[in-house]
Parts: sequence; structure tokens; C-alpha cells
Amino acid sequence: MIVAGSLVGASGLILTNIMCKAMNRSLLNVLFGGFGATDSSSSSGEGKVQGDVKPINIADSYLILEAASSVLIVPGYGMAVSQAQHSVRELGELLQDNGCEVKYAIHPVAGRMPGHMNVLLAEANVSYDVLVEPQDVNPIMDTIDVCIVIGANDVVNPDAREDESSPIYGMPVIEVDRAKTVFVLKRSMASGFAGIQNSLFFKQNTRMLFGDAKESVSGLVSEFKS
Repeated sequence: MIVAGSLVGASGLILTNIMCKAMNRSLLNVLFGGFGATDSSSSSGEGKVQGDVKPINIADSYLILEAASSVLIVPGYGMAVSQAQHSVRELGELLQDNGCEVKYAIHPVAGRMPGHMNVLLAEANVSYDVLVEPQDVNPIMDTIDVCIVIGANDVVNPDAREDESSPIYGMPVIEVDRAKTVFVLKRSMASGFAGIQNSLFFKQNTRMLFGDAKESVSGLVSEFKS
């Protein structure tokens, strides 16, 4: 029992260290820093209007994806909640069959634990060869035609590098806002774990596909099959 307890404790410490490094924060800062407790006057605050949100429907999303040569899929906790990983894999395969290069960008702390997205995609039989890390894909982000963000929030928030007043400033993120077009699949405009608004939603190249992630992805799959 003592050995088992020690192993569990050591594993927890390792995972905590990984998450702290991924968020560019110290352990004490994570525990006692008031993550997300921002001042209402902050540019990242929930009440701040940052621009117009541009919704898109499944039919128009399909037309853009059908013409794309490169697509980057960025899964997050929303994919896990809706259990959309199998539909996501099917969409990726249909895009590849259409002559499109498809990659999956995995942030170390996307989801509720390190490796959460890797496990879900492996369960759906997504090849490890098409998985990329942020530091590999960020330098070429401006060459990507479409980024599909599925339920990810803080890990794609541009404020991490643009807004020094943001509580996530300095945190390494996937810089999807630099892609030519960004689809954000989300139920609502609700904030993520950090409790702050995501400026990505208001970017000129971002389109919001509201609804359940699995239903939205399944709708895109149906469009490709029709």
C-alpha cells in the first residue's frame, strides 16, 4: 500500500509539473495566483466587447473545407464532452480523400489532463503520424488554409501573446488565429478554464460554428458524403 501510494503521488507530481510548464506558470502561481480572477477593466474581461462575432453554418463551412488544401484540427475538452473523436477522425479521412493535407495539433494541457486528446484520438484510430505539437505547427501556421478548433479555448487564445494584462499572458498556445480561416466549434461564447473571454472569437478570419461538436462534425461529414 505504501509503495502504491508513493507511485500515485509521484505520478501526480509529474503530471502537475508538466501542466505548469505547458502553462508557463510556477506551481505556487497556479495554486494561489487567482487564475482567471481578472479586473473588470482588463482588456480580457468577460464584459469587454472586442468586435463582432461571425457565425457560420454547416453548408458554408463545407464549401470552404471542400476547397482547402491544408486543414489543421485542434481538439479540446469540448470534443471529449461531446465524444466527437470518431466523427472527427472520419472528417479528417474525408478531407484527405479530397486531396487535403490534414494534421491534428495537440496542446499538452488541452482537456482535463496531459495527454487527454492523444488518448481520445488514439481510441478513434487517428494515426500518430498526423499529430503535431504547437512548437512544430506554429511557425507554418500562416500557410494553413483552415483551422478547425473543436472545443478548445484557453490553449488557442491569442491574448496569451498579445495582451500583457491577461492572466494567461506568456502561456504557450497554438496560434490558430494566424491561419487563413478559423472555424471554432462551440456551444456558446462561454469562457474556458481561465475564466476570460477569448479574443480569437472576434478575429476577422474566425467563423463560429455554434452547436454540439459531434453534431456539427457529423453534419460536415454528411455534406462530404452527399
